[in-house]
Amino acid sequence: MSDLLSTTLSDTADETSVRYEGWRVAAASGTGVFFAALAFYSFAVLLKPVSEEYGWPRQAVSSAFGSMTLGAALFAPLMGTLFDRFGPRRICGTCLLMSASAFASLSMLTPSLWHLYGMFTVVGLATPGTSAVVYSRAVASWFDRKRGTALAMMMASTAVGAIVHPPLAAALIRLLGWRNACLTLGVVSLVAGVPIVARFVRERVATAAHERRSASGVTVKDALRSRAFWILIAVVFGSTLALNGVIVHLSALLTDRGVSSSRAAMVVSALGGASLTGRLLTGWLLDRFAARPVSFVMLAIAAMGTLLLAVAESFGAGLLAAALIGFGTGGEFDVVPYLLSRYFGLRSLSTLYGLHWTAWGLSGVAGPLLMGRAFDATGSYEAVLVGFAAGTLGVAMLISALPASTPAFTRGRLNAP
Repeated sequence: MSDLLSTTLSDTADETSVRYEGWRVAAASGTGVFFAALAFYSFAVLLKPVSEEYGWPRQAVSSAFGSMTLGAALFAPLMGTLFDRFGPRRICGTCLLMSASAFASLSMLTPSLWHLYGMFTVVGLATPGTSAVVYSRAVASWFDRKRGTALAMMMASTAVGAIVHPPLAAALIRLLGWRNACLTLGVVSLVAGVPIVARFVRERVATAAHERRSASGVTVKDALRSRAFWILIAVVFGSTLALNGVIVHLSALLTDRGVSSSRAAMVVSALGGASLTGRLLTGWLLDRFAARPVSFVMLAIAAMGTLLLAVAESFGAGLLAAALIGFGTGGEFDVVPYLLSRYFGLRSLSTLYGLHWTAWGLSGVAGPLLMGRAFDATGSYEAVLVGFAAGTLGVAMLISALPASTPAFTRGRLNAP
């Protein structure tokens, strides 16, 4: 027992060293998240050339994005369960291989919409296995004092992807055509991403073995009975409705209000950059302050940005609104896996986070749909954005209903705080 305690203390102290192996695991996990985001953030760039080549309506092509996000949402809990049982070695590299191969195969797309839907469905099904759903547990197993920072480092890679993938895909399309652009990006993911993930992503051996022997943390069944779990589900759904809707409609909203298309693109990039900043700062804050007030502040900032976007009539106002939305929601993405690991332990973390991804996926379908229907009915996005702002502020206030202290674990069951 004393040997285990001394090992744990020395490992915790090592978290402050750049040579600590956990930082390599976090960096490799971030690499996997970055390449897994390729299809999501390149889709908007591919939509127009693909629809023009085959004469497909844009609505029909955009439905492929829905098949991808819905596939990811539905498969995430199962992928989390597989990861909790088998660990990263059999899951992460294989899923990134599948996702990258499916994206590269778009270079051979036939004049069939079902072929398009099928390829993006494969991408969606594979993505949870090389996403924060599984990497959160691997990273969390290496950290205690610096867990917030490590998770932020990993999850910030999604925001980096939001900044890098769209302009890179656009440049390759102009240079090589969309087919060769898909092939090139897919091959780069295979050559650069898969080996790094397969080689370096793993759970901390001592921690993983100890977790499984002692069954530390709660079962999925016990977590589903807890108030904290369902509050976090509501927070994820409510806080990402606006973000998902804005990602799809932001450029159209701004150009409708007289902003040039080039400046609208700058606003979209600013949203991604602000998300990166929010994630990194939130990770730092979580290691120093209680998670509940940090979460409330981030969601309040996102609500403020959504409300500002409802009435933004200029490039400057749109830029500020997008930055606030990206900063606030980006930070909140760090809070959820952090709180799940603190409230429920590591035993079923990937499965529980997968269920939260399902909530995110459903909001990814609902948010853009609600904004589109609102515009078709009224010719304006203002009312729906005001509603989204109110909803985001509402879930920010819901954070106060979370237990104030981290629960203790006894025989794998959750004690009331």
